[in-house]
Amino acid sequence: MDSIATRNKAVKKEWIFQLIIHLLVFHFVIMDHEKGQLKYELGWYQLWFFSNYVWANLLISYVFLPKLFYRKKYLQFGLCTLIALAGVLFIEEFLLDPLIFPDTRLADLKGVLLSSGKILSVLVALVGTKIAWDAIQRQRELDELKIMVKESELSFLNSQINPHFLFNNLNNLYSYAVEKSPKTPEIILGLSGVLRYMLYECREPTVLLSKEIDHLLNFVQLYELQIEGRGSVELDTRNIEDSFRISPLILNVFVENAFKHSQSGQSDHIKIAISIRVNESGQLTFICQNNYHPVDSPKNGIGLENVKKRLNLLYPEQYELQIDQTEDEFYVSLKIKLSKA
Repeated sequence: MDSIATRNKAVKKEWIFQLIIHLLVFHFVIMDHEKGQLKYELGWYQLWFFSNYVWANLLISYVFLPKLFYRKKYLQFGLCTLIALAGVLFIEEFLLDPLIFPDTRLADLKGVLLSSGKILSVLVALVGTKIAWDAIQRQRELDELKIMVKESELSFLNSQINPHFLFNNLNNLYSYAVEKSPKTPEIILGLSGVLRYMLYECREPTVLLSKEIDHLLNFVQLYELQIEGRGSVELDTRNIEDSFRISPLILNVFVENAFKHSQSGQSDHIKIAISIRVNESGQLTFICQNNYHPVDSPKNGIGLENVKKRLNLLYPEQYELQIDQTEDEFYVSLKIKLSKA
C-alpha cells in the first residue's frame, strides 16, 4: 500500500512538472519580436498548433523513450521519432494552416524548413526536460538503493559482532564452570554488563565516546579475569570528552583480537598496551599492541575483516588503519575523525 501511494505521489509530481514545462515552452512559442519590441502573439489558433506539439511529445516521452531509447534501441527510436516529427509537420502544414489560414497558399520548401526548425526546437525542449527528469529520478533511486545496501550490510556486519564475542567468551566461561572456579560469577556479571551495552546502548548509529570507553574498560576487565595474573594489561585514555561521538563497537574488535592472540600461544608474560587519544579537532588515535607466541600461523578470524568493512562503510576516507605483525608482536593504529554530539 505504501509503495502504491509513493508511486502515485511521484506520478503526480511528474505531471505537475510537465505542466509547468509545457506552460513555459508555450510562453516562448507565442513570443515574437517586431522592430526590436517584444510582443505576444496570443490567439486561439496557437493552442491548436501547440497541441500538435504536445501529442508528439507525449508519444516520444512516454512511449519511445521507455520502450526504445532506454532499452538502447537507438535506431528504432530515431526512426520512430522522425515519423512523429513528420506527422507533426504534415498536420501543421497541410491540415492546420489551410484550416486556420485558408487564404494562405501551401508551404514551399523554405516554409517547410522553417516549420521543421520550430517543431524540432519545441520538441527538443519538451523531450529534453523529460529525459532530465528521468535521469534525476534514476539517480535518486540509485542513491536510495546504495543507502539500503549500506544499511543492510552494516546490519549484517553488526549481527556478527555479538555471536563472535559470545562464542569466544562462552568457551572460557564453560572452562571456568567445569573447574568450579570462584571467578565464574564475576565473569558472568561482567559478561552481562558488556552484553547489556551491546544490546541496548548500540542501537543508534553513533554513541558518546565516553560511553564507548566505559564499555571498553568493562570489556578489558572481563578479559583480564581470564589472564589470571599471567601478564599485564594497560589501558590509557586522555582527552575523552562527551562532545564527541563514535560508531559503537569499532575498537572492541582490536582489543579482543589482542587478547585472543596473546592467550593462544603463551601461558605467561602476556603484554597488552592500549592507548586512546583525542585531539582538539576531534581526531581519535587508537593504538593497541600485544605480544604473542605464534602457533603455526595465527588467524585473525572474522573480527578484523568485519571491522575493516565497517570502517569503509561508516568512515569512508575519514580513517587511517595500520596493522603491523611481526614474529612476536601485533600492532594496530587507528585514526578516525569523530563527529560532535
